[in-house]
Amino acid sequence: MIMKKFFLLCGFAALLLLTSCVERRPKEVENPNPVEAFNELQIQHGKSFHLETQENYTILHVTQPWPNATKSFKYLVAPKENLAKITFPTGTYDAVIGTPITSLIVTSTTHIPALESLGGLDALVGFPDTQYISSMPARKLISEGKIKELGSNENLNTEMVLEMQPEVIIGFGINDQNNSYSLFQKANIPVVYNGDWTEQTPLGKAEWIKFFGILLNKEKEADSIFKGIAQEYQRVKSLAAKAKTAPTVLGGALYKDVWYLPAGNSWAAQFMRDANANYLYADSNGTGSLSLSLESVLEKGQDADFWIGPSRFTTYQEMESSNSHYQQFKAYNNKKVYTFAGTKGPTGGLLYYELAPQRPDLVLKDLVHIFHPEALPEHSPYFFTPLQ
Repeated sequence: MIMKKFFLLCGFAALLLLTSCVERRPKEVENPNPVEAFNELQIQHGKSFHLETQENYTILHVTQPWPNATKSFKYLVAPKENLAKITFPTGTYDAVIGTPITSLIVTSTTHIPALESLGGLDALVGFPDTQYISSMPARKLISEGKIKELGSNENLNTEMVLEMQPEVIIGFGINDQNNSYSLFQKANIPVVYNGDWTEQTPLGKAEWIKFFGILLNKEKEADSIFKGIAQEYQRVKSLAAKAKTAPTVLGGALYKDVWYLPAGNSWAAQFMRDANANYLYADSNGTGSLSLSLESVLEKGQDADFWIGPSRFTTYQEMESSNSHYQQFKAYNNKKVYTFAGTKGPTGGLLYYELAPQRPDLVLKDLVHIFHPEALPEHSPYFFTPLQ
């Protein structure tokens, strides 16, 4: 699902750079050690949402549900026992949510890791395109019939959803013209937009676990998990900064006659900076993708030390068969091309699209291990592996 999201909404940028022939079972992954101190949930890195805490409830503001949105959303979230005590004028909020939520539908695989980390998968009753889910606990629930297949995000099975009557649908969209969502809202099923994919920094995306923490009454747990991830990310970033050299890095690949790669202000480019690498297009403008010719990329990137994220290629033979010009790049000839396309779930979903937004510390470790192996000599690659 997240794969579709990037193709539709961000172009090819994130999926081409950070967007093998053998499928591998997703690894079990533990969160970094949780941090116990907790006062009040604060948003530090996320730019697309913020929280406003009141005495008996929280106001969840989603300010960037999709790129260049001119409309924001405001949701009142409160423990179910407090809802009767709260009064407000009709139309004040886009939805009123009672917590903890015990039945919900989510619409992107990026939502799955947060639910799993917070112990909330049991509340998940339906998902569009379940084949893309890689999480093993979620796949078990799917096989048991506890998570239902609901069609596609663009066209959810309305009859099934209306029959389920979930307490909330966590949606995403390219705009506010989703007819299915309008139908569900008229049937008194709240739709809450999640804008995690609009964030432009790794830690900004990861902080959306707090969005689910609010909905599941797991604020403390969400805060601890995120702090652990952020601290580990910063630790690895500091290790990379000590490296004496910064290798040059190329990304992306051709799609038909156009080479798509991340623009300089994208989250993918941020990973390169934090891994102490010289991404060749770091100075370009934009948060999405660049669309370039083969000739211009060859001129600038022919001698790059590394090539990260060559689309969905998993072998050098695949690349050569697709376009013989790839052989003109030094990274190709030196076998310095790395891909996340070989790390798949049991039904073929790419684990990177599902888990990487919540676990940027794992992504950064992979990249630092590739660029500066002396900094993390014991690290075992999680997403990125050498092309075969």
